[in-house]
Amino acid sequence: MSIVEYVFIFTFLGSVVSLVGGFALLAKESLAHRISHILTTFAAGTFLATVFFDLLPEAAEAAEGTGTDIFLWTLVGIIVFFYLGRMLHWFHHHDDHEDPHAKRRAETPLIIIGDTIHNFIDGIVIASTFLVSIPLGIVTTFAVAAHEIPQEIGDFGLLLHRGISRRNVLIINIISALFAFLGAILALTIGESIKGLLPIFLALTAGFFLYISLSDIVPGINHETRRGHILFSSIVFFIGIAVVGVAITLLEGGH
Repeated sequence: MSIVEYVFIFTFLGSVVSLVGGFALLAKESLAHRISHILTTFAAGTFLATVFFDLLPEAAEAAEGTGTDIFLWTLVGIIVFFYLGRMLHWFHHHDDHEDPHAKRRAETPLIIIGDTIHNFIDGIVIASTFLVSIPLGIVTTFAVAAHEIPQEIGDFGLLLHRGISRRNVLIINIISALFAFLGAILALTIGESIKGLLPIFLALTAGFFLYISLSDIVPGINHETRRGHILFSSIVFFIGIAVVGVAITLLEGGH
């Protein structure tokens, strides 16, 4: 097979197949709605773990010798999402007088945008490694899929918790996953020069995930005041962090 064929086959495996956990969740509609709050807490943990265990270390490694300030671009990501959130909130300000949850619904698109950009970067990473060697590309693909699965489960649960229907959650996540192909096509088209932009993309996504987690998901979790739920949510939050952390550690050990 040609490099292009390898890239497209393994981009599919690394993006769409990573949704398998979310598909399983949707198959049990009653279960999905019953545990949606738990999965929201799990998502907060996976988002933060992805930032500090994966995105920022990868950005720092990719930025070596390039002079790229990944912390500046992380801050830019936070600021961009802050103002996007303000704009979306402004467009929904009439609903806020009638529905206290309107702000959270308005910020749901930010979660989708952040995940879509992350998938786009995954496509770039997969294609770029295949340009180096086919074995490296294959290993990278399975690494991407493995650490995406827990995060995607959290994403599915988070969107369900926001009141989005199973059908729309499925459509949104499939479309988002397909953006990995756009990233792969861009990497194949531009070739080596895409690597110079990779730390910026990774740092921006880290900023997006930080903003989503700390300004939106975590405050929503904190609205729960029952003592038993607070303890349980804390445990689930740390499980989300641990799952991503262990997955990435094992994968890095395999390299």
